[in-house]
Formats: sequence, structure tokens, C-alpha cells
Amino acid sequence: MRLEGTNNSRQNAKTLRREMTPPEIALWLALRKNDAGLRFRKQHPAGDYALDFYCAPARLAIEVDGEVHGRGDRPERDAVRDAWLATQGVTVLRYPARDVFSELDAVVRQIIAIAAERRDAIANGSPPAPSVTLRVPPPPGGGG
Repeated sequence: MRLEGTNNSRQNAKTLRREMTPPEIALWLALRKNDAGLRFRKQHPAGDYALDFYCAPARLAIEVDGEVHGRGDRPERDAVRDAWLATQGVTVLRYPARDVFSELDAVVRQIIAIAAERRDAIANGSPPAPSVTLRVPPPPGGGG
């Protein structure tokens, strides 16, 4: 199943690609040169949304959450979005922006490991891990 966006989300994703935050830029530069041969897309349109990063073969979305994601109605909006992605068979990994900066190597290793495991399971016809949102802290002392 291909994950496609609406006209609105495609336009929004195009704008967001030009306006990436510093943590998103750091993560993008690290993800695009991974040794597992995984291809990641930045600001990928999906339904009404734009995903920070998406690995199609693994059906994995990665979100870098700044401080705004903990305020107002944003947690509820993120939950609705993540629930919709789960119905599409996509697992969401969320990392606080501060962790992307302070533990970039550990965050990247964790993303690559999860993406490779999901890609291999899907390629072998096995169901990957359940499509739920994982708020994953980086492994202690693992990076940077």
C-alpha cells in the first residue's frame, strides 16, 4: 500500500522541506548516509499530513518533536495523526528535538535498527511489529 498525500499536504511538505529545523537537518544528514541501504524521505506527504521523515520499505515515520508538541492541543492532534498512520500500517517513532542534538548517533542507530528490522520482516512476508507510536528515548550514553 502506497502512502500518498493530499494536494494540501504535498504543498505543505514542499514548504517544510525548505524550512527544516536544525535538529531535522542534523537527523536528515545522518539518515541519508546510513550503511543499511535504507532510503528515507524528508517531509513526506501522507494523507492530510507531512511526516518529518519516512522510510517506505519499513513503513516507518520519524518525527522530531520540538517544545510545541507538548503544549495546547498539539499532543491530541499528534495522537489523532499517529492513529491514522497506524491504520495505514505505519509505525511512528518520536524523538524530542533536544535528544536529536545531544544524542544524534544513538538516535540514528536506533532508527536504522528498527527500520531494518521492519523492512526485513515486510520483505519476508512476516508481519512487522505492531503499528503503534513509539516515543523512543535514545539509549543511555549511546551517542554524540
